[in-house]
Amino acid sequence: MTGIVYKSTGSWYTVKSDAGDFMECRIKGKFRIKGIKSTNPIAVGDVVDYEIDENSDARTGSINAIHNRKNYIVRKSVNLSHQMHIIASNIDRVFLLITVHNPPTTFNFIDRFLVTAEAYHIETVLVFNKIDTLDTATQNEQLFMQHVYQEIGYTCLRVSATQNTGIEELKALMTNKTTMFSGHSGVGKSTLVNALEPSLHLKTKTISEQSMQGQHTTTFAEMYDLSFGAKIIDTPGIKGFGIVDMEKEEISGYFPEFFKLKDQCKFNNCLHKEEPHCAIKKALEKDKISWTRYNSYLKILEGDEDHYRTDIYNDDRIASDDSRK
Repeated sequence: MTGIVYKSTGSWYTVKSDAGDFMECRIKGKFRIKGIKSTNPIAVGDVVDYEIDENSDARTGSINAIHNRKNYIVRKSVNLSHQMHIIASNIDRVFLLITVHNPPTTFNFIDRFLVTAEAYHIETVLVFNKIDTLDTATQNEQLFMQHVYQEIGYTCLRVSATQNTGIEELKALMTNKTTMFSGHSGVGKSTLVNALEPSLHLKTKTISEQSMQGQHTTTFAEMYDLSFGAKIIDTPGIKGFGIVDMEKEEISGYFPEFFKLKDQCKFNNCLHKEEPHCAIKKALEKDKISWTRYNSYLKILEGDEDHYRTDIYNDDRIASDDSRK
């Protein structure tokens, strides 16, 4: 039988069959030793083959094969630095939820996420959430962040789940697609899913409660079928986003504004640091490329992966004219 993985809790996987039935499945022992360098060999969104366990009283099954993925998005495993964690697979569009404060989302985090999405050919939409909570200063900061990414070509939305702002625009981008919500814990992923589909009643917490308890509202990835013809994968909040499996020479290719200029550099293997006649550095000096993006690029290039789980309250925010140069 063939189905799609809708939920992963580590050892059990909820699989929805082509007929619409759900079954709890485990992985067959042989499947674990196929050289998959991931903490989770199967992810939400995977298409799998499974068989019903005949000797089980409950209706359970065993997954014995996984179909080729059209894409997937990964990050470095938190506990195993040499392995990756597959967040979800077979995604048409991912929505990265961003909040200026409460909690703050940094340029560095956003850019790491976008680089990975570009590498795995997944379209990303930036959703600036909780805009109803912004004062003049934080609104200016949000609009600046939005401007940086719109100039590159990324679609940006301004959303408030509590005031129903931007919800219809979001629905339009989700309809007839398999999509994913990602972002820091506390940016309002579950609240936004509830605004899109109130009948789901996903659990939510306030930021103050999360800060005291250090807990995530969502503890595992799960996909939901929505009434307006969309599938949404809700994922646990993440503090940091570690880059995996990228050579230094290829990183700039995942910055779209860098990629457009790369062939104008004097050297084919230009890393856009100290090399002469670098088109990226020239564009940077003319403010045609954002310094925040370039700073993120340098951090990824320098491979400071041991510190990618930075304190989000102390990480760099918007570089001032004086400090950025």
